[in-house]
Amino acid sequence: MKTLSIPSVNIHEAKTNLSSIVENVRKFGKPMIIAKAGKPQVKIVPLDSNETGSRFGFMKSTNVVIPDDFAHLYQDEIIDMFEGSDE
Repeated sequence: MKTLSIPSVNIHEAKTNLSSIVENVRKFGKPMIIAKAGKPQVKIVPLDSNETGSRFGFMKSTNVVIPDDFAHLYQDEIIDMFEGSDE
């Protein structure tokens, strides 16, 4: 069985290039090890995609049906609430 190694950088390189390292971990979803004197110290991992994913289109795969008259639903009741209907 082939073992996949996690890429690593030394602590000086991580300090110098932290922004790009974090961006690459986030963008590609692959962890990275930061080492000091050749010994692994910490692992940077991406957050779950659910935590960082786009909210745009999050209901795309659901079976929610929005009525054609959605913009006008309860329109009269809402106007009455704002205008202070006597009913």
